[in-house]
Amino acid sequence: MALLPVAAALERLLEGAAPLASESVSLLEAVDRVLAEPVVALRTQPPFNASAMDGYAVRAIDVASVPSRLSVIGMAAAGRGFDGAVGKAQAVRIFTGAPLPQGADTIVIQENVRDLGGGSIEVVEPTAEGRNIRRFGLDFSEGDILLEKGRVLDPAALSLVASANHPQVGVVKRPLVAIIATGDELLPPGSELGPDQIISSNAYGVAAAAQSVGAHALDLGIAADREEAIAALVRKAVTAGADVIVTLGGASVGDHDLIHDVLTGEGMTLGFWKIAMRPGKPLMFGRLGDIRCIGLPGNPVASLVCSQLFLKPLLARLGGRNFRQDIRQARLGAAMQANDLRQDYVRAAVRQEAGMLVATPFSIQDSSMLRMLADANGLIVREPFVSTAAAGDACSVLMLR
Repeated sequence: MALLPVAAALERLLEGAAPLASESVSLLEAVDRVLAEPVVALRTQPPFNASAMDGYAVRAIDVASVPSRLSVIGMAAAGRGFDGAVGKAQAVRIFTGAPLPQGADTIVIQENVRDLGGGSIEVVEPTAEGRNIRRFGLDFSEGDILLEKGRVLDPAALSLVASANHPQVGVVKRPLVAIIATGDELLPPGSELGPDQIISSNAYGVAAAAQSVGAHALDLGIAADREEAIAALVRKAVTAGADVIVTLGGASVGDHDLIHDVLTGEGMTLGFWKIAMRPGKPLMFGRLGDIRCIGLPGNPVASLVCSQLFLKPLLARLGGRNFRQDIRQARLGAAMQANDLRQDYVRAAVRQEAGMLVATPFSIQDSSMLRMLADANGLIVREPFVSTAAAGDACSVLMLR
């Protein structure tokens, strides 16, 4: 089977992917969710002319020249307005958010007033009509479209939805990703290892990648290298309602690489298998009904690089999110050899030097070395068949953070 170029593989993987169905959730559950429909205001804000400051509600004509002596006839606070009307040479003590009393048309801030005692004040600075007043409908009016479909509900957006009097909001369902690790050699973190065993680490990084684009991750644990064990977890993922099944390891062509046979045995239609990239060549993709299945390589670095390139764009699209890889132009900090038919993603340290990005590849690129990936803040992208490059030559970098 010929190796599929990265761009073609991504196109096939995303084909037909669209936002999932919507659901209505409470505002406390809506943090970082994606709107499935526009949000329309159910009320007007402010619902009345309101004071923007602590001070005194007065008639502007009475404070056009100063000093001006006024009689205080009452008080207005947020939630407790003044029932009467402000007349000539009168004032109402008012606090931020309180309704503007009838007859008043401006607010004198308290710093510009002297309390004379006995219910009288003296205004010492003139105040024009309309000052320090939040007008009716200043923020929004009933029927206004406040947020468009597709908006991610950040703190400001959520507060706006609440202010518009929505106790719930319609959002795109979060994609559910079921993660299945495979391998007799694997044990969970914290285990006492035997002489032939290692810690299973990939699932945690893949789950983090999924959650970073708003998906739910369901870790189904580790399946032994037996077809029936793997098939049992695949069926468990289907029963759980997974939108995507991710398998870790077992997607190559060795005697113990069983993922292809298990998934096709469960009804998966193979989309592609083996990508012209390094690391990540054994990547597999197919469809099990409406469920998308991704077989990630077992090597930790390859698994996480493929998650960045393929899993995150897929989950973002299913969740109604925009996703774009952060690819920037840089200069090489060291020479690089000519490339073969595979597209390389080379771990690198990327830093600013003299106003430009400089990407220095690490000297060792073994796909089992997680520490080097954790140290890298970018991947130098090397197209197939490019020639030798010298330090200082231009390059493309996929930024990781």
